[in-house]
Amino acid sequence: MTTKLLILPVSAVILFSAYKTNQFVQNSKTPVSKNNPGMTDHPKFDYISEQFADLRILRYEIPGFDQLSLQQKELLYYLSEAALCGRDITWDQNYKYNLTIRKTIDAIIENYKGDVNSADYKNFMVYAKRVWFSRGIHHHYGSEKFFPECSQEFFMKLILAADSKSLPLKSGESVKDFSARILPIIYDPKIAPKKVSLDASKDLITSSSINFYEGVNQQEAIDFYEKMVDKTSKTPVMIGLNSKLVKENGVIKEKTWKVGGMYTQAIEKIVYWLEKAITVAENPAQKLALEKLVTFYKTGSLKDFDDYNIAWVKDTESAIDVTNGFIEVYEDPLGKKGSFESVVSVKDFEASKRIAMIGANAQWFEDNSTLFPEHKKKNVKGISAKVINAVMESGDAAPSTPIGINLPNNEWIRETHGSKSVNLGNIVEAYDKAAGGSVVNEFYYTDAIKKNVLAYAGLADKLHTDMHEVIGHASGQIEPGVGQPHETLKNYASALEEGRADLVALYYLMDQKLVDLGVMPSLDYGKASYDEYITKGLMVQLSRLKLGDNIEEAHMRNRQMIAAWAFEKGKKDNVIEKKTEKGKTFFVINDYSKLRVLFGELLREIQRIKSQGDYKAGKDLIENYGVKVDQTLHKEVLDRYKKLAMAPYQGFIQPKLTPVMKDGKIADVKVEYPNSFTNQMLEYSKNYSFLPAEN
Repeated sequence: MTTKLLILPVSAVILFSAYKTNQFVQNSKTPVSKNNPGMTDHPKFDYISEQFADLRILRYEIPGFDQLSLQQKELLYYLSEAALCGRDITWDQNYKYNLTIRKTIDAIIENYKGDVNSADYKNFMVYAKRVWFSRGIHHHYGSEKFFPECSQEFFMKLILAADSKSLPLKSGESVKDFSARILPIIYDPKIAPKKVSLDASKDLITSSSINFYEGVNQQEAIDFYEKMVDKTSKTPVMIGLNSKLVKENGVIKEKTWKVGGMYTQAIEKIVYWLEKAITVAENPAQKLALEKLVTFYKTGSLKDFDDYNIAWVKDTESAIDVTNGFIEVYEDPLGKKGSFESVVSVKDFEASKRIAMIGANAQWFEDNSTLFPEHKKKNVKGISAKVINAVMESGDAAPSTPIGINLPNNEWIRETHGSKSVNLGNIVEAYDKAAGGSVVNEFYYTDAIKKNVLAYAGLADKLHTDMHEVIGHASGQIEPGVGQPHETLKNYASALEEGRADLVALYYLMDQKLVDLGVMPSLDYGKASYDEYITKGLMVQLSRLKLGDNIEEAHMRNRQMIAAWAFEKGKKDNVIEKKTEKGKTFFVINDYSKLRVLFGELLREIQRIKSQGDYKAGKDLIENYGVKVDQTLHKEVLDRYKKLAMAPYQGFIQPKLTPVMKDGKIADVKVEYPNSFTNQMLEYSKNYSFLPAEN
């Protein structure tokens, strides 16, 4: 199961008006913006740093940091250091030669003495920033390899001019030989063309460049792990989560990521800072969870990882929280291996009231869903829901970040012990502050629809995230004897799970219950959410793809699958109408109530697929509705989006936490907000590079 909700393009984050009747806004102690009601006022903070290629770099604040106790600040500092110490792992996981390329880029920039304003060097710097942003040479979202726009000859000159001591040369290797070895990896389109391939017609492992497998093919990996599955266990571990599968001398084996194993140089540093964090834990429950996380890193045992997750779920009182480990499996074409990530956060107590109200009614939502009775949980357990403010993000969570998280991913832990659901409040606010309404004006059909989306979609988006994480991922149950979804549904598990959670949110966004709970003023917000979802799923998100490409990323697949399925199934009643005006295509909802019924039907079917492990039905849904792109429509979307001069992807510069020392002890921790993406990347490479170039 995968549970991380990724942010949609900048176009999907809409400025919104206040919902003045909402009790949680009325009671909020946060200053309200005069120019944009419903948002906090920070007039001096610049949320936008720069824009290049298809990327925009933003910044976010940590509200209330100065009001935290010294113990809390110290804890946040230690956890942030632990997060940053693991970033090299993600780079290496993404592709075997990513660290070699990053170290080369860093060495060039640090030693460059030439004209920084030349076209070639500017193009080189755009490539460098793209590599930093994507944590490697493949697009962070589309997964395809991207290339420098400066010539290969210019790149070679840069390498030859760099300090050889700074370059990641092999023993006895000359700089000239090194450049001959590394440049084809960067420039040759036939070498590692795709980080993660989900093309079912190909071998998913050999057609992917992700560094989770080496020397093995898809069937060998499947056979290896199927032998390890204990179908009688009621508490199965997530087999293969923290290892690389390799074939050495004809023997297939795992290289486990742990202290003393693969990535030990970085993991030892993570453990060092986690052990410091234990000494200033807020309470015994938090201390126990951190201790169990350290144990997992030392043993590499997935049973220990489950013990940690159980302890982590039970810690519901702490203001400070952290995810740290090998967590999401989106980057593995087989959906087994977890990418390193860490999100360090502090609870936003006032904003958490909205999401907590939803979590408190989880059983009502489960009981009243469209699921078959045997697939409903009779006793929804332990849903801890809150809004958090990110303090530090690293690994797979940065620079591109989720806006909502629901963990843990192990299904039996969720069903038995519950889960934690969070909405990253200050990240969402930063997106909101940097957003604009131009995409709404371009892709929505009538002035009335545009007005409603601009007025209501801001809150609707937050509620969608809340419902997706708190109710969606926590709902439903697997039938007895059916294995874990990542085992039964394989490479389609992620897209199906994200679709299932989205459908829970969509179904209830048009339910009077949310109005009665006081978290949504009226069903107009639900209608705006429907308008957004259909338009994004069928059109706007195509701006992220190159013409001719089909969809491979799990979240994009799930959105198109839902929207395209509803469009097709609703044709008889004209639920969603495709209109063309002045050469522009629009999708217009004619009947919101009937669309809700369709969402409920699809939700029931996807839950059945998950509950019964119906691989064929799941594959058919994704392949028939979520993968293929109408190329004529795609070209139209790209042309229309290009005129808006907007970057479809965004990410963040991280805050910097610095301890203030007195008499050998931490007397305070100061937070700064850097504004240079380049400087931060170079600083991170200097201070947190613990792994060798190739692993």
